[in-house]
Amino acid sequence: MESCNGVVVVSAIFNDHDKIRQPVGLGSQTLVDTCFFMFIDDITLQGLYEHKLIPQNSPDYKVGVWRIVKVFSEKLYENPAMNGVIPKYLVHRLFPHSKFSIWIDAKLQLMVDPLLLIHSLVVSKDVDMAISKHPYYVHTMEEAMATARWKKWSDIDGLTQQMETYCKNGLKPWTTDKLPYTTDVPDSALILRKHGLGSNLFSCLLFNELEGFNPRDQLGFAFVRDKMNPKLKLNMFEVEVFEKIVVEYRHNLKKTGNVKAVSSGRGVSKKTKRERSHGHLVLTDSSCQNYLLKMWGESHS
Repeated sequence: MESCNGVVVVSAIFNDHDKIRQPVGLGSQTLVDTCFFMFIDDITLQGLYEHKLIPQNSPDYKVGVWRIVKVFSEKLYENPAMNGVIPKYLVHRLFPHSKFSIWIDAKLQLMVDPLLLIHSLVVSKDVDMAISKHPYYVHTMEEAMATARWKKWSDIDGLTQQMETYCKNGLKPWTTDKLPYTTDVPDSALILRKHGLGSNLFSCLLFNELEGFNPRDQLGFAFVRDKMNPKLKLNMFEVEVFEKIVVEYRHNLKKTGNVKAVSSGRGVSKKTKRERSHGHLVLTDSSCQNYLLKMWGESHS
């Protein structure tokens, strides 16, 4: 990992939650200048053994272009989704000599050469990071409400506390005042970075938010971005671009052994009483009222 000094493409599968998908359209020089690393846990490794993708006595795991790195289960978070956050946001710590990185969720298959993507979306735009806009939401609170409504995270009380904390500390809905940032909600399944002060600082600050609240990284994205100094140089590209460069697949929902694979966006804890009762955020008479009024376009005296 320390010898990877160009571009690194990183992904992770925990709890046997996805299949390993090979990138398409690689150039002749790409495998020379680009490293591909996939982080997995013991449960995922057993699945690879069962499907005979790697031999059990191999000291050096590799599947196609991906070098497989098994991490020790006793050192992990209880929540598989939080484990994926480590390589996703601390990639510059894991690969200290890499100049650029691409994080790609394991549910995605890369369809364009990573060197071309780095050049077109990061280098030519002179930015620290490139990430797709969310296809539906613009405001952080929209994503928070959808997270509760669709039960992407089971701790509704925790979600409410997170949004209250952000509102108290200055989170605002997206307006043209935030330009050149064109939205507050990304699709974080694909992240392209130029390793340096801007993206490294942002990644570390956002990791702190995820560890403090939950691994739903879209919720803390705008709060960290808007607060950090120096400002992050960010290319939030259109959804149509995202759809051209990756193909998205469903997560695995099968059982492996005695452990059921769960969605990477859900908590592993039991459902809370509040979730069973209503499944939505309660922000009435809260510090987020000004945020909501502005988001909904109502006047507030």
